[in-house]
Amino acid sequence: MLQQAVNFHVNPSDETIRVGSLAVRFLITGENSNGSLAAFELIVPAAQRLPAPAHSHDHYEETIYGVDGVLTWTVNGKQVEVGPGQALCIPRGAIHRFDNDGGQDVKALCVITPAALGPQYFRETAEVIKAAAGGPPDRTKMAEIMRRYGLTPAPPQT
Repeated sequence: MLQQAVNFHVNPSDETIRVGSLAVRFLITGENSNGSLAAFELIVPAAQRLPAPAHSHDHYEETIYGVDGVLTWTVNGKQVEVGPGQALCIPRGAIHRFDNDGGQDVKALCVITPAALGPQYFRETAEVIKAAAGGPPDRTKMAEIMRRYGLTPAPPQT
């Protein structure tokens, strides 16, 4: 029996991607899981709102596991709080976003199955947010990046 040479890695990336005030650090990428899943740590400072528009994705599920603090997710118009030890699975096609409405920083583990999203998405959105210099990010550029990575921006709320 021929054995393949496999390189095992703990946390394939030590890179922390800053998306505005948010921090994203990939623990497992699609390249490290044969495309089965991607997992990243998300840190959201107290009283911060998601800088990107609400969105859905048709090609993967997103599961959130709370580690520290409470993150308020809005999924198909319903608010769901996810705190330490709690998990939320966001199904394909569900429109969602999150906010940290509390006074404590939040740390969550996000798992994408299959691994349709990786670090490059967050790097590109970070550049658009950085270019906005504290103002609202360019919605057209954000939408183009989102669509390229399988996310569908939700229509603006009126």
